[in-house]
Amino acid sequence: MASSTETSSQPERPPRPNLAFRQLRGRRSPAEFAALVRRAAREIGERVSCDARYVGRVEAGEIRCPNYAYERVFMHMFPGRTLTDLGFAPRSSVRGRAARTPGDAPPAFGTAEARGVCETYDTTDRYNPQDPHDPHENDHLDHEESDVLRRAFMTGGGATVAAATMGPLGLTTDAVAAARPLRRAGSPEAAALEEAVRRIRLLDDRHGADGLYRRAAAPLRAAYALLDAGATRQTTADRLHSGAGELAISVGWLAHDSGRFDDARSHYAEALATARMTGDAGLEAHAFCNTAFLARDAGRPREAVRAAQAAQRVGRPLGSARLMSLLALREAGGWAGLADRAGCEQALARAQALFERGHSDADPEWMSFYGEAELEGLEAQCWSMLGDWRRASRHARRAAGLQDPHFTRNIALYTAELADDLARGGRPDEAAQAAVSVLDLLDQVQSSRIQAMLAGTARVLLPHRRASGVSDFLDRHASLPRVGRV
Repeated sequence: MASSTETSSQPERPPRPNLAFRQLRGRRSPAEFAALVRRAAREIGERVSCDARYVGRVEAGEIRCPNYAYERVFMHMFPGRTLTDLGFAPRSSVRGRAARTPGDAPPAFGTAEARGVCETYDTTDRYNPQDPHDPHENDHLDHEESDVLRRAFMTGGGATVAAATMGPLGLTTDAVAAARPLRRAGSPEAAALEEAVRRIRLLDDRHGADGLYRRAAAPLRAAYALLDAGATRQTTADRLHSGAGELAISVGWLAHDSGRFDDARSHYAEALATARMTGDAGLEAHAFCNTAFLARDAGRPREAVRAAQAAQRVGRPLGSARLMSLLALREAGGWAGLADRAGCEQALARAQALFERGHSDADPEWMSFYGEAELEGLEAQCWSMLGDWRRASRHARRAAGLQDPHFTRNIALYTAELADDLARGGRPDEAAQAAVSVLDLLDQVQSSRIQAMLAGTARVLLPHRRASGVSDFLDRHASLPRVGRV
């Protein structure tokens, strides 16, 4: 029998949730708490790559004991408490390492001992897709990427593909096989991962993001467990990396659409790191595409332009005109956010010309949503940001009318855009009629983005309560339950 200190040949024990750590987080979101951890680290001269995903892993019990850098940060944040008080396992019980006595100082940052115990870390910034002259903007994304790269390269044996983690979305093909320890992943696991991506996108198209985000996090954890386990063949490994990256983007989009911008940024960074690690240009273009969209929505238009241009550089050799059209629209959104009308018009013209080249076999699978309705909808958003309400409402109306009924969430989005543009353009009666149509869809669609747009429209229409239909809309909107984030 192996001694208690020899764990490499034993399957990992099922993680127990760290309820004490979760209680310390309180009402803050994981991203907000992660920001506090990074701030505390800077206060004591440490540098940790803490993001919402790290907080989630701790709370799920996946990190039984933090590395020494994180220990110092946590002790700074919660003075007088021990690791056990924070819900972690004693260091002596993890990987057979001896515990330090209270009088011992933690090993110096970056020493071999600090790197080798419990949860490892890496402070090297491996990639920097942002402006190198803006250190504050680079810091968060670089930390996330280095953390992702480190974990993706680790291939310790005995990883378990937990079918239960995919259960909330029914995204497993073989519960019995997935519940046992898996040394190497094969084609069935890659297929299950690819199906998970498709299912999440389908559910988002129909119902919006708010009800899906937390449920989708479990399949994403399972996806990276598959990567850690390794694969039987290189082709399977490539599928797993591509699938995990696409899943990270899908989960990031759910966070994005439900207003969790920091979480979305973390997921997109994860996908970008995976793409660069494996040389997957298609995945990298997708990650930059979504990063550009997020940056625009988060009020960072210059970053949106840069990310969209980076996506076009990496995506051009793929040979998909439709992809390049969408990326040009992402750039147009950035220019509109900068109030650069000429830059926006040039990008819109390029997007239209590329779109008219039609479909090709090179079009990525994830672009199934991108048709004429989406083209019109994104252009409407550009004109709205530029304050041209007449043009914006014209394109939004086209978008809503062209959208396939399957995309319920997009119909609600385009109609909400139309209502807002009409309201701001001085047509309150038409705006109220469109807004009521959106209210009728809210029993099917859960999207914080759409609800925020309706709230903005309601504020604009308040002075026009006497206009036809406006009071009815305002009364119905006021009666909506104020649902918090899920």
